Amino acid sequence: MARRTGLNPTLAPPPRRYEYVADGPAIYVDSFATIRRESDLSRVPADAEKVAVRMIHGSGQTDLVDDLVIHPRLGPAGRAALAAGAPVLCDARMVAMGITAGRLPADNEVLCFLDDDAVPDLAQAWRTTRTAAAVSLWEPHLEGAVVAIGNAPTALFHLLEMLIDGAPRPAAIVGCPVGFIGARESKEALVALAAEHGIDIPYVTVRGRRGGSAMASSAVNALAQEAE
Repeated sequence: MARRTGLNPTLAPPPRRYEYVADGPAIYVDSFATIRRESDLSRVPADAEKVAVRMIHGSGQTDLVDDLVIHPRLGPAGRAALAAGAPVLCDARMVAMGITAGRLPADNEVLCFLDDDAVPDLAQAWRTTRTAAAVSLWEPHLEGAVVAIGNAPTALFHLLEMLIDGAPRPAAIVGCPVGFIGARESKEALVALAAEHGIDIPYVTVRGRRGGSAMASSAVNALAQEAE
């Protein structure tokens, strides 16, 4: 069937029955103003405030700020890496799809290896998830990259194990896997990475079970461009 393009001259909107803001730019402005009005951003590093605001925007939860843990060098490290052309390594396609290409400063590659032919066999051989197995394929791209994990706790655990084992170090980690099994623990392991293993990589995470693809991609979008 041929794809229909162009505006149908007979198409008309339904009668407006509700009072709501329909202007896209105005919605953004009002949303960010509401976030700043209702959230206590005083504990967020000043150069990472927009990261926090966008993560709150992506989750719709103003109390998210209470659980955010942001490394003091996250903002400068993440922005510098992206400006220099670093790739963004994503654990899930939903994270990759949520990253706005137009915001990326250097036509950065956004990579997710879940569909790689090697992943199913690796996952079976290692008795782990496909998402974790796909993280192993990041290694040639890992040095100086920006990592965005918003789905699988096993992916974050696997990345940390790779780093402890001597893998190349990314410039920044957005570590926000969501869920009830392993999510809280994987994020606590990220927070403790420097103290327990001497590996000090700038990161942002959110304690507890909350997280998700929208939250992770929102953080990357904020690092990619200062403008809201």
